[in-house]
Amino acid sequence: MNTTLANEIIEAGLAAGASFAEIFEEETRHSSLTLKDKAIESATAGTDYGIGLRLLFGTQVLYAYTSDDSRESMLQMVKALTFGRFANAKFAPLAWKPEKKVCDFNANAFKDPRILGQAYKLDFIKRADAKARETSDKVVQVSSSITDSVSKISIYNSEGLVLNMDRARCRTNVTVTAADSNERTTTHIAPGALGGYEIIESYNPEDLAFEAADRAVRMLSAGHIQGGQMPVIMGNGFGGVIFHEACGHPLEADSIRRNASPFCNKIGEQIAQPCLTAIDDGTLKGVWGSLEIDDEGTPTERTVLIENGVLKTYLSDRVGAEEVGIKRSGSARRENYQFAPVSRMRNTFIAPGNSTVDEMIASVDEGLYAAKMGGGSVNPATGEFNFAVEEGYVIRKGKLAEAVRGATLIGKGHEILPKISMVGSDLELAAGICGAASGHVPVTVGQPTIKVDQILVGGR
Repeated sequence: MNTTLANEIIEAGLAAGASFAEIFEEETRHSSLTLKDKAIESATAGTDYGIGLRLLFGTQVLYAYTSDDSRESMLQMVKALTFGRFANAKFAPLAWKPEKKVCDFNANAFKDPRILGQAYKLDFIKRADAKARETSDKVVQVSSSITDSVSKISIYNSEGLVLNMDRARCRTNVTVTAADSNERTTTHIAPGALGGYEIIESYNPEDLAFEAADRAVRMLSAGHIQGGQMPVIMGNGFGGVIFHEACGHPLEADSIRRNASPFCNKIGEQIAQPCLTAIDDGTLKGVWGSLEIDDEGTPTERTVLIENGVLKTYLSDRVGAEEVGIKRSGSARRENYQFAPVSRMRNTFIAPGNSTVDEMIASVDEGLYAAKMGGGSVNPATGEFNFAVEEGYVIRKGKLAEAVRGATLIGKGHEILPKISMVGSDLELAAGICGAASGHVPVTVGQPTIKVDQILVGGR
């Protein structure tokens, strides 16, 4: 966008009474290639372009967007957002006297996925498909894919910020279904990272496919656990999805300012045992949910949410920070130009502790080892969750016993936190997509192996 035009639109918003004005311009090229049952199921590529205009009147947010970057279209957005205020506005060009803050983050640090040919991607996912199928004759279906995106983003605001940055992300997915005459099981693995196709080059498709296929086959012959209240050892990595959903969302300022969280007004209180520290870190280099700058131009940071069991702060954006009374954490995120930014998680995880997995298992007389978690659901306002266990094992007299499947973990996040009594040292992160008020954004979940003293397990 022409800087002169950006200044004119910002001035128009301020003249209509806005206390803050912001323009978010984005061009994103995305592509994906999917192989299913040894044939190309889809091959897509496209470019989205648009501009979002956000006006703040105190903490009231007005937002509009367009794919037409003409002066007339932009001024019309200001008129639409400010109703009758615009007609009575008295312009004093550049009356806000910006102290220009120019930030540029270019694409030199990554290999641009836009120059990665489909032939390269096809070879990668074919290798994954072949390895999964040769793992066992019980593998009946394989789907493998690569997706990538490159975004060019500019942000202008009434505080004088002029920011230009490039972002690239790549992700691969291998989904495997195994079956016998009675049962079917499906597992998947889907690593991703912030960066270009050097990420894909660092993955071994055979290793990814074998891990997914081996788990699917092993779980095919698993039995079912008898449900009830019991201690559960939750495996590392994607096990952190429960903390993300049941505790992370209620710790976002967007939930706090709406009084829709069990953690409202609890900063400084002990909400977990001293062994637990939880962090949301947007600065981790190359990690899927990382950001150099958030989607309203604030530098990202490492935010300690819970330290030794004590709630320290919330994740915040500009509006949330002002309403809740905390500093901004660089957590303002949006799916694209069609959404106003709100506080969202980046890379959220339980920090490593000092216990070993063997010690945790040995401390359980009768319980469940949830080695790998699957999908589930949560009510962010109450923290109530219900998550499937993709790979599980009975713990009997301090030792792992038979494999089980079909188990679910049921509870409330704020009630489970105080029951986490042991935290391992084997931290692992896992890529995911999170949907909320500002659309779907890439996030990372994670944790070491942890012990929950008691949780309701659904089974047979």
